[in-house]
Amino acid sequence: MSAPGLTTVSEAKAFGGKQFVYTHRSEETGTEMRFAAFLPPQADKMDVPVLWYLSGLTCTEENFTVKAGAQRVAAELGVALIAPDTSPRGDEVPDDPDGAYDFGLGAGFYVDATEAPWSAHYRMRSYIETELPALVGQALPLDMERQAITGHSMGGHGALTIALRNPERFKGVSAFAPICAPMRCPWGDKALTGYIGPNRAKWREYDACALIEDGARVPAIFVDQGLEDGFLEGQLKPELLEAACDAAGIRLSLRRQPGYDHSYYFIATFIEDHLRWHAERLGF
Repeated sequence: MSAPGLTTVSEAKAFGGKQFVYTHRSEETGTEMRFAAFLPPQADKMDVPVLWYLSGLTCTEENFTVKAGAQRVAAELGVALIAPDTSPRGDEVPDDPDGAYDFGLGAGFYVDATEAPWSAHYRMRSYIETELPALVGQALPLDMERQAITGHSMGGHGALTIALRNPERFKGVSAFAPICAPMRCPWGDKALTGYIGPNRAKWREYDACALIEDGARVPAIFVDQGLEDGFLEGQLKPELLEAACDAAGIRLSLRRQPGYDHSYYFIATFIEDHLRWHAERLGF
């Protein structure tokens, strides 16, 4: 599909719809950005609702698109899938000086960095919340009045915090093994210190539990968490989200799945449940 402002990298038919990968120039990040878009067959005749999927550490737009197996059910339901990249990229974009996987390239944490040198390009919050929705809303046959969001791990953190900051925009929010309280885990402490600086009060807008404690509300949250996930106790801490939602009166469906780990086998197993949960909230 030729779309204004977008360059088509690839296009493939799938389940009667089309799977695209696009690039575009981002004003927020100052770089070329890639994202994947699955348009169900219904998009040939009408604007369709959209589910955003935010990926985790080290990932690109490709991981979800190739591994999750979401297109079949999305085509049945008539829901578009948008999967952005996880950070800016390019020769001019700084990376973790030690080459670590949990900071820098592939680890944008869905924040707007305020610390040098990251602040010049690492503006994934504004990119996901503002720039990319405006672009795809004009370029693709999407019903932007019906949006939902989900994500995995770092992307689960992104989905939760973006939805909590923008409750009027999203009809539903879910997550797979999200980083529930970045202020209280090593991944989050490293990322927020590096991108935002040492003032922990400024971190709160990037922590789902802190946002809820500070008054942010959504009607319901759906989370799947594997009990054999090696990051469960040290990094993810779903019990903290459970406590925050309980105190705030937010309906949290937290399914603890025995035997499942942090991988895309876990996501592929339960992605249909999430798609159908979101479809109910998108008006199907």
